[in-house]
Amino acid sequence: MARSTNTQFAVAVHVLTYLAGVTEGRTVSSEELSKSANVNPVYVRRVLGPLRGARLVRSRSGVHGGWELTADPADITLEQVWLLLQGDTPVLGLHGPDPACATGRSVQKTLTALDRTVADAVATALGRFTVRDALAGVPEPARPLDTD
Repeated sequence: MARSTNTQFAVAVHVLTYLAGVTEGRTVSSEELSKSANVNPVYVRRVLGPLRGARLVRSRSGVHGGWELTADPADITLEQVWLLLQGDTPVLGLHGPDPACATGRSVQKTLTALDRTVADAVATALGRFTVRDALAGVPEPARPLDTD
């Protein structure tokens, strides 16, 4: 089975959960966060940038600087995090077919529409969970989405 190469969402949830539960209100360095998430500190800072822009976290420079959570973990939905990091990037790994090919144009339109449907479904499902839920552990089993 193919695996996603974009780990920004997973790293963001990891880091937000770490900040919500392990830090007891202290600032945490990118190095400490990167060690916990097993990624490079530069990658942690890249992931946290959009979250800082949305005022979910803040950073302080200096000797006692680092990152801290600025929002209540119960108020940060995983949908927010997903949308901040995923944006309009396709989730199905769309390719660019030959624009001169009628089949390619048709398939591309279909795949683009399907991608939007899948992306909306992912966002809706993630909207049911918060960083506090991630901190609490395994979320309750998946339930069917409303189809109304």
